[in-house]
Amino acid sequence: MSTTSPLKGADLKGADSHPRAVEPVVLGLTVVLSVLGAFIGLHLVTTLGVTANTSVIGALVAMLVGRIPLWRLRDMRSIHRQNLVQSAISGATFAAANSLLVPIAVPFALGRPDLVWPMLAGAAIGLFVDAFVLYRIFDSKLFPGREAWPPGVAAAETLIAGDEGGRRAVVLGLGGLVGLVGSILKLPMSAAGVALIGNIWALLMFGVGLGLRQYSEPWFGIDINGLYIPHGVMVGAGLVALGQAIVLLVRRERTGREHEAERAGAHARHVEEQGATVDEARLRRALSEGYVLFTLGALVVAVLGGVLGHLSPLQMVGWCLLAGFAALVHELIVGLAAMHSGWFPAFAVTLIFLVLGLVIGIPTIPLALFVSYVAATGPAFADMGYDFKAGWIVRKGGTPYRLVERAGRKQQYIAQLVGFGVALVIVAVTWQSYFADNLIPPVSKVYADTVAAGLGESSTLINILLWAIPGAIVQLLGGPSRQMGVMLATGLLILTPWACWLVFAALILRVVWRKVKGPKAESDLNLIGAGIIAGNSLSDVSRVIR
Repeated sequence: MSTTSPLKGADLKGADSHPRAVEPVVLGLTVVLSVLGAFIGLHLVTTLGVTANTSVIGALVAMLVGRIPLWRLRDMRSIHRQNLVQSAISGATFAAANSLLVPIAVPFALGRPDLVWPMLAGAAIGLFVDAFVLYRIFDSKLFPGREAWPPGVAAAETLIAGDEGGRRAVVLGLGGLVGLVGSILKLPMSAAGVALIGNIWALLMFGVGLGLRQYSEPWFGIDINGLYIPHGVMVGAGLVALGQAIVLLVRRERTGREHEAERAGAHARHVEEQGATVDEARLRRALSEGYVLFTLGALVVAVLGGVLGHLSPLQMVGWCLLAGFAALVHELIVGLAAMHSGWFPAFAVTLIFLVLGLVIGIPTIPLALFVSYVAATGPAFADMGYDFKAGWIVRKGGTPYRLVERAGRKQQYIAQLVGFGVALVIVAVTWQSYFADNLIPPVSKVYADTVAAGLGESSTLINILLWAIPGAIVQLLGGPSRQMGVMLATGLLILTPWACWLVFAALILRVVWRKVKGPKAESDLNLIGAGIIAGNSLSDVSRVIR
């Protein structure tokens, strides 16, 4: 999937032309908005159990600052500087809430506050490795920049509409109004927004999964979640998706002729006609390095958390190797779901690894640390993918394309590291006050209760294994480009009333609009979908002051 936005990067000539994340005005605004984003994330995840995408907020604030005729603030008129700022606030929001507070709340909820600091160190390592891996593999064949990444499209279209105005701003604004009003009426409008942008087949399966989850009990009297059916489907689909990724990684390098054709297209102005900026060799190396780093991070958690007091030395080595593998697989599955749908089932996928740990027989405290470490990965990975997608769009037209795209992505990465650093400081300073007021993320309580309760009946494992079969079959039929099995499982794992009907309605609108408008329909659909997602995000953030 590609966007039809204008080539905004035409002002970027050469790798050194992209604004720097450490420029005083950019860095100052980045830090201020990262503080805001971190507190928004902490408030929402502890009170409502959700985290809002704040990238649109960052984009709007950066635009407003650029209109202030003081000092160097006019520099923020640059769409590329605005993109750096929106990347940072979004990263700080998800880092503080999902990647840091949720993991450290698990041992606290289990009655082991002494393990919070060791877990915070491990969660921080997981967070930064998470970001490092995506930075290295974004725009590869595994995670292409041309894929949907719907919230990233929303952020990019907001930036472009603010920069250009005109019809694009009007269409985006109308979509935003629809998203905002629908969200106020308690409708999950982001579901409709992503259905206008993402892969049709992937989102069709997503909608089917959402519908089955919502209506299986009232229509058929079956609690599919209680039977762990969604988890089984995700296990099967996830294993096949992992296998498909491995096949991609071990394939032989393309022929020299194909390389020449790709290099010849590097100067083309339409990015969708160009190859990925990350080749297969770099992809393999990045994933290997990621596994090593995740395993070393697990070792830090094991040492600081006293895992050796519960496991033998050999068992602790196995624990570290398994934790590193689980963290890597977790981020890949969450990233694939986010890339296609804009939603990521981080909670459910973590729960799958929790059940795996129970089946293996990992003792309570090592299992709690294992689950917390895995939970620290994935959300920041997915959110960073959205931000890189936004940058991928606004840098279109830069020459030479590959150098400009890589340089811009590097600056986004630096900006997000600043946001992560701010989030880490805020969580380290405030977690005690949150927990003292019993403000613990609901998902952390679920993890802790599941660890304490154990696996229960053996039928749970049997159900997971049985339902892994259809999940694997659907994933195989859809292939790696559609991720139909993963998306079906994602829908099955999410209980959001009315979301399936909004997805189906948006897909029907998409098909009809294409027949009426032809090739020109894609631009309007992208703008409307982006506006709906932006409006929904504004409604989510507004919950902080309600």
